[in-house]
Amino acid sequence: MNLIIFGPPGAGKGTQSNFIVNKYDLFQLSTGRILREEVKNKTELGIKIDSLMSSGSLIENKIVNKLIEGFVSNIKYKNRFIFDGYPRNIEQANNLDALLQKYEQKIDLVLDLSVSLDIVKKRISGRSACSICGKIYNDFFNTPPKNSSCCDSKFLQKRSDDTLDIAVKRFQTYEKNMDPLIKFYKDLNLLKSVNGERTISQISAEISGIIDSIEG
Repeated sequence: MNLIIFGPPGAGKGTQSNFIVNKYDLFQLSTGRILREEVKNKTELGIKIDSLMSSGSLIENKIVNKLIEGFVSNIKYKNRFIFDGYPRNIEQANNLDALLQKYEQKIDLVLDLSVSLDIVKKRISGRSACSICGKIYNDFFNTPPKNSSCCDSKFLQKRSDDTLDIAVKRFQTYEKNMDPLIKFYKDLNLLKSVNGERTISQISAEISGIIDSIEG
């Protein structure tokens, strides 16, 4: 089974992707991770990617598509993908469809984690992480335990880009770019919308039910 998961920043997409990967033994194909690995390994392509990222330019579709094909063509991952962060536009969606057909695969399900702007603002602007253990907390939903020597407030750190203004901009950019893709997969009858405003366990349970019904 091959899946795609969509969701705006703060929707919990990473958490649910990890859950799906572990429960269904899938390979998470994250374009962000692939790009970072290329840069880290200082490949010829990685050097070009690093230059583009440093200048604030978008990574060309043909670069991303080439990297994606390297994984889709690998027999050990066949029909075991969850695509996270790809596709991001119609051109990439069409490319993915062509690649999967080329290697005798297909998309079975597209999950769309739906959350409101108000929730995204709270999840992003209220987010912090313990510098000791790395655990994630939130000022609105998940405050650290009292009298905890590890996750004391003095050890909590916020990312510089986790601000209210940036949260709004990221959400608006996501909505603008993803609307055509959502329609694309909805028209193919592959899209399932999941309420991303509930607890992690409730969301995971719904996702499991959807996947199990398709596998069955």
